[in-house]
Amino acid sequence: MSAASPPRRPRSLLAFAVFLTALALVASAHWYWLKGFVLDPAVPGPWRTLAVALVPVAFVGMFIALALERALRPPLLRIVSWPFALWMGVFWLGFVSLLFTDAAFVLMGAASSASALDLSRGRALAAGALTLLTALVALRSGLRVPRVKRSEIALANWPRQLDGFRIVQISDIHIGPLLGRRFAEQLVARVNALAPDLVVVTGDLVDGAVDKIGDDIAPFGELRAEHGVWFVPGNHDFYSGVDGWEKRLRELGIRVLRNERVPVGGDAGFDLAGVDDHRGDWSKGTTEDVDAAVAGRDPQRALILLAHDPQTFPKAAERGVDLQISGHTHGGQLWPFSALVRLITPYVAGLYSRGPSQIYVSRGSGFWGPPMRLFAPSEVGELVIRSQRTDLPKFV
Repeated sequence: MSAASPPRRPRSLLAFAVFLTALALVASAHWYWLKGFVLDPAVPGPWRTLAVALVPVAFVGMFIALALERALRPPLLRIVSWPFALWMGVFWLGFVSLLFTDAAFVLMGAASSASALDLSRGRALAAGALTLLTALVALRSGLRVPRVKRSEIALANWPRQLDGFRIVQISDIHIGPLLGRRFAEQLVARVNALAPDLVVVTGDLVDGAVDKIGDDIAPFGELRAEHGVWFVPGNHDFYSGVDGWEKRLRELGIRVLRNERVPVGGDAGFDLAGVDDHRGDWSKGTTEDVDAAVAGRDPQRALILLAHDPQTFPKAAERGVDLQISGHTHGGQLWPFSALVRLITPYVAGLYSRGPSQIYVSRGSGFWGPPMRLFAPSEVGELVIRSQRTDLPKFV
């Protein structure tokens, strides 16, 4: 290593520490799950033995399946991924259901009026019924083609000639372990039916190497918009080999923005900028550069920034970005994850402002991990950009 090369050991140690912490927490939650549903209610012998064997296998399998995402190709990839992805969702919903039933039984004073075994069995039955119900609802919501969510956004700096300009956003699709070409075709059809003026893909398009699932994203080459189709990479695109995916997207006619800015609509138009995800590559550090993306801009000209993670927004607002369009959060995907997401960022889903700058955060068009969504439906965002000056001609 040369004297000028930055040391990588602290970053690697941090990543390893985060992984071990997550592993310990998930393992503890699995023990709580097994105890609540199997051990405490004294499930009969053969079923008890089977559960005690399968739950640890499912726990380990979740991590193995994630590791194999980059190594396998369809259809084997999906055969391996589906059972563990389903378990991930059922495990989480069961864990939350146990917490709720524990709290409910304590509040009702059940502990003082029933034997420990009866209480444990009643708790397991109530939590099991709640888990089954929420899992079915969440699975149905997760697997459907996302619906269009229309939002009108007024920008003081927006050119009057473009009042009513429509940007269609898709984000966090995660083509790979579970979703493939068929879902891509359905999503493209939904976007094109809106006849948008501009299409943006705000990251996490894929989970997997380009040589394994490159053909599955071919339908995105059929996206159509008068002012083009634009992409910025998310953290999962980096994990999957961002340079290879950038080349593949350019082959499909999708324009990739990486810490750069382009004019849209000529002299009477606006500027569109895009940045790398601020997490970048754990081994190399972030490659996000908001300053490079906005350098030399005309402050009188409206600027829209594409950034996968909404945590870029404070920096963007400081630099006078009119509107940032992001994803990453999935809106929480599986309730009550939205509350946990809010501990990391206040921008979870929808429209927010910071001074004169605004940000729109998509709940995402696909899913990651379990093929489920609960109280956080997927979306195709149709953003109608308005000038705050209402006495102006509309864009047609």
